[in-house]
Amino acid sequence: MADDSEGSASRGPLGDARQRFEEWRLRRRRRRSSKKKNTGRTTTFVLLGVVVLLFGAFAASLNHLTPKSEGNEISIDELSALADEERIDQATFKDEDNRLIGTFVAAPPVEEEEPQGKKGDPKGKAGGDDQAAADDSKKAGGAGGDRARGAGKKDGGPVAVEEEPSVAPPGSGQFWLSYPQSDAAFGVLAEVVTAAGARVTVDQQTTKSIVRAVSTYLLPLLILASFFGLLFTAGKGGGSAIGEVMTFGSMDKKGKKGGKGTSSTTFADVGGAEEAVVELKEVVDYLTNPKRYEDIGAVPPKGVLLFGPPGCGKTLLAKAVAGEAGVPFFSVAGAEFVESLVGVGAARVRDLFARVRAVSPAIVFIDELDAAGRKRGHGEGGGSDEREQTLNQMLVEMDGFEVSAGLVVIGATNRPDILDPALLRPGRFDRHITVEQPDAAGRQAILELHARGKPMASMVELSYIAKRTPGFSGADLANVINEAALLTLRAKKKDIQTPELEEAIQRVLHGPKRRGRVLTPEEERRAAFHESGHAIVAASLGRADALHRVSILARARGIGGTGLERQDETLLLTRNQIFARVVVAMAGLASEELILGDPSTGAEDDLEQATDLARDIVGRYGMSPALGRARLLLGDAEQYLGGESAFANLSSQTHVEFDMEVRRLLAEAESQARRLLEANRSILEEMATRLEEQETLEGAALAGIISKVPRNEDVLTTVFKSRDGNGLATGVATPASAKK
Repeated sequence: MADDSEGSASRGPLGDARQRFEEWRLRRRRRRSSKKKNTGRTTTFVLLGVVVLLFGAFAASLNHLTPKSEGNEISIDELSALADEERIDQATFKDEDNRLIGTFVAAPPVEEEEPQGKKGDPKGKAGGDDQAAADDSKKAGGAGGDRARGAGKKDGGPVAVEEEPSVAPPGSGQFWLSYPQSDAAFGVLAEVVTAAGARVTVDQQTTKSIVRAVSTYLLPLLILASFFGLLFTAGKGGGSAIGEVMTFGSMDKKGKKGGKGTSSTTFADVGGAEEAVVELKEVVDYLTNPKRYEDIGAVPPKGVLLFGPPGCGKTLLAKAVAGEAGVPFFSVAGAEFVESLVGVGAARVRDLFARVRAVSPAIVFIDELDAAGRKRGHGEGGGSDEREQTLNQMLVEMDGFEVSAGLVVIGATNRPDILDPALLRPGRFDRHITVEQPDAAGRQAILELHARGKPMASMVELSYIAKRTPGFSGADLANVINEAALLTLRAKKKDIQTPELEEAIQRVLHGPKRRGRVLTPEEERRAAFHESGHAIVAASLGRADALHRVSILARARGIGGTGLERQDETLLLTRNQIFARVVVAMAGLASEELILGDPSTGAEDDLEQATDLARDIVGRYGMSPALGRARLLLGDAEQYLGGESAFANLSSQTHVEFDMEVRRLLAEAESQARRLLEANRSILEEMATRLEEQETLEGAALAGIISKVPRNEDVLTTVFKSRDGNGLATGVATPASAKK
């Protein structure tokens, strides 16, 4: 006692001082992290503003460099004509625009000349003679015309020549002309314009030359540099590295500031997972009070692995842990770590854990962990190097935690059997929690959670709905309540009632009704006998309690259905119980052949289900006396990891025996189903007739018919007891006899 009091007294002041120091250091770290993030965010905004300004400057420079069109554009021929007529008044060469602009004046008026000779004048006579000679030349044509023109010349008389019209633009105004950027073109144009007597000047456009150099070289470089700066600084919170390319987790602003918890979900929002909640409360206690564990020397769990079927609430449990502890919550998918580029996955892992340490204590939730934590050495060529580097980095980060770091990694997966053993060892994921499908009480609790805030009718019993939904996960039950609410809105009712919940269950199981698929009378009759066959055989084999609905309504891709698709909650099944399900699956086909004489394609799903069950009896559970107690089929994990065949290393003879035994079980199941249907044929026809009339039988109407079916479970025992010396059924050929 003295030692304890002395130890507690000596530890008290030091412990308090140490705790205050740790809290001060944690606050300081968070402030620094917040300043870095704020600085990065400010830098991002500044760079965005710079990019906008640079683009504006680039657009303004392009507008400034675009030549302004003043006056009319003329061609070189028109410029030459203006120069020949000496109509160019002023011309200016624009050096940067490569343009010649100027002004031109109108052409002077032309005065008409009087004729040189009059009537009676010798000159006029000579002219008249010349005109006559010209007329004669036109009539003579060709050489005669030439001679006439020659004679006219010899006589000394003038010849009238028609002038071509000028190509110069009429009137006066401004003009511009583009010329190629060359000294030769400039010299020719300058000579032409100068010869016309115009005032010629040259505008070197110094400002435009500077703007052109800046827009051609400097502005593009600045824009590229700004884009690279955004690439390296942009991201949530303005973090460094390559922006969002290296960003994984999602943490709200409260969590970043280190204040309140980042998740509003608590354990009160979780139903049907009491065992998992009890295990996770210890993690919450460690995150809220780590000093208790340090004082006693206990090492808290560093990693928690949640595994179970999809939709059972693994993500919800992780959020509830973060909400209860009031710490930042990082959520990331395992596939985000996987990248084909070498080293990127490992870099992402390092970046994630660096961010988490900056705001510790915190929770890291890795969903679908099997994407990044799969067993090493099972890929092509001995395994993917990039995937293995990512996994190795994750192993190093998880094993490098300190006890006082306040970091807990929660992983979730549907396939724990394919995870690497190094992940599952103590020190990494040292606590494994199974999240299973909820039982009846758990389903009722989940339904009550999802029914909160919804107008439920007073006559609705959620306990009854829970019993009607065996095998449903939490996500399925949430979908049932949501579908019921939507159906209530569609029916324009004020509250959710039992019929809407019943229909919601069927919609979740089989999909919505397909009223557009109209069956012919023959198809309705066939579907009625098919579904009635399932129901009669199930009742005869003692499964009447599990039968709650028979329908021939089309849903999704199927036509009709019975309430036996979801199995009950039995954990251990006997061989007879499994074979009874094979018999029930084959009953629909047997009923069609018994009554209608011909099977249909409606038995496709039944055959698939029956074949899978028969294969499990023979190759998975070792329940066939013909092949003995041996596991012939590979495990699911081995197939998932790249197994090409479902079989282990078996001989060809064993393969043949396996196929024959499966076929024998299917044939025996069909035979037993036919025998039971023949014994209850009148009840079968009565149920089929009722189904054709009402389309759906459930509740009291279904129970009234099923109660007439006598139980006959003795047929199951004969399948596995009637054997000869070789262990095969009597009357069934052995592989050797089959070869003969």
